[in-house]
Amino acid sequence: MTARLFLSIGEPMVELGRAGDGDDDFWRMGFAGDVLNTLWYARASLPETGWRTALLTRLGTDPFSARMRDFLARNGLDTAHVGTDEKRSVGLYAIDLSPTGERRFSYWRSTSAARGLADDAGALRDAIGAADVVHFSGITLAILPPAGRQNLIEAARAAKARGRTVVFDPNIRPALWEDRETMRRWLHEGIAAASIGLPSFDDDADLWGDTSPEDCLRRWQAAGCGEVAVKNGGGDIAVGTPDGHETIAVERIRPVDTTGAGDAFNAGYLAARLAEVPPADAVLAGHRLACHVIGQRGALIPMEKLRELNLRG
Repeated sequence: MTARLFLSIGEPMVELGRAGDGDDDFWRMGFAGDVLNTLWYARASLPETGWRTALLTRLGTDPFSARMRDFLARNGLDTAHVGTDEKRSVGLYAIDLSPTGERRFSYWRSTSAARGLADDAGALRDAIGAADVVHFSGITLAILPPAGRQNLIEAARAAKARGRTVVFDPNIRPALWEDRETMRRWLHEGIAAASIGLPSFDDDADLWGDTSPEDCLRRWQAAGCGEVAVKNGGGDIAVGTPDGHETIAVERIRPVDTTGAGDAFNAGYLAARLAEVPPADAVLAGHRLACHVIGQRGALIPMEKLRELNLRG
């Protein structure tokens, strides 16, 4: 039996975080990025057999890009759709944490090779056409030039029309966009192209004026996205399908580092739904995984530690 393909599209980055040993000048390097984070936790949550997890992006030819490519392959992430740009490199970001675990990011990504990941419309369409699940984010759209954005949206729409699962997390980052209206336009296009939406209430409320998670959910469904789970910063989560809506109470815990929490929720929720778990139970699966992630520093829990969590049940 041919394995099903979970394809994430976006920008992996070098991650710098303080080592936590009391020396502010000592930083530890890792790899992360919103779609990579979700793909990582999907790899740990989906069945060992029957699924492939792949990243569609571009990297450079520099040593850090080579390390990134090796990192992906060593951890079971398919690199068949990782292209090469000889003139660009991999992006980088650094995390500063507040005492409550909230994050402040500094970015160096203007020469990121991932900005060209959607330049070849035919190759993009073929890759997406071969996938069973297509996952991308507002950050993916934000880093692309207008033609690349259009190529990605058109390929996602076509996949949705063929009955594939198209997942969109708006992951709203205003600083990455040309202006607010451009951001609103393309995020709306992403919502309409998706069959599953994974917004964050606080971000969507600021941009669209939603007054509650349920309001956010209804707006997404009115735009054409049938299934929506609205993350809520550790608070109760609204989830809905064409069959109905409900609000799921979740436990709040004190975070060490909130980096990657929403991305991990996405993976836990999606893995459960792909196993035909009901939406309410899938929300709880996503929340449990996010709680593990915010209990440690950095976006990615090492794959060997994830195996110990027995996420596949």
